Amino acid sequence: MKNNPPENERLMTLEEISNYLQISIHTLYKMAQQDRIPAFKVTNKWRFRKSEIDAWIEKNRRRDNKKR
Repeated sequence: MKNNPPENERLMTLEEISNYLQISIHTLYKMAQQDRIPAFKVTNKWRFRKSEIDAWIEKNRRRDNKKR
C-alpha cells in the first residue's frame, strides 16, 4: 500500500498549477521552459512540487514588496 505524500509535497501537473496560480497553461509552460518557476520533467511532462511553488510565491512576493 502506497503512502500519499503530504499535500504540500505532492506533484502537480501544468493544469493544476495553472489553476492554482490563475495563469494560462501557455504562460506557465513558457515559464517552466525558461526556468523562471521551479519545475521538472517526468517522462517529458512538466511537474511541480506544491511546496516549491508556495516558497517561490513567497520569495517573489517579498522581492516585489521591497521594490515599493
